[in-house]
Amino acid sequence: MTAEATAATEATAATDAADGVVPERYRYAVVPHIMVDDAAAAIDFYRRAFGAREDVRIDAPGGGVLHAEISIGASVLMLGDAGADGAPFTAPAALGGTSVALHVYVPDVDALAERAAAAGAEVLQPPTDMFHGDRTVILKDPSGHLWIFLTHLEDLTPEELHRRLPAA
Repeated sequence: MTAEATAATEATAATDAADGVVPERYRYAVVPHIMVDDAAAAIDFYRRAFGAREDVRIDAPGGGVLHAEISIGASVLMLGDAGADGAPFTAPAALGGTSVALHVYVPDVDALAERAAAAGAEVLQPPTDMFHGDRTVILKDPSGHLWIFLTHLEDLTPEELHRRLPAA
């Protein structure tokens, strides 16, 4: 990532944190690296559906995408073509599903869900106010990855979370 892109990402993260978009405990996170069958198409989908920005792209000598990095808000995601240049990775379609869901906090989960559905995402759970204090949507992208987008509504104590859980 260029110094300018890094500075922009850090500025966005600081703004999102200050605005309460990303709860303090999720501000610094592990960077996921997902594999897909057609990374170029996936990047285009993420741009249209989630407002992603392509920060880095390295095309494989034999075709396809060896490595790419996109940003969705302040979150960074790495991706590439499964098997590009002999990489030992598998895409969800070849596995018959995925065991991972990607969580991203956004300012307006309803708008994102609408845009994502129009771009071809499958809505598995429509935007819903959840017991844990977030409005949440669950989506499946065309590559088979599961996404959980959240808009933070309220901070809760552990006691309040446990009190609300049985009613959920």
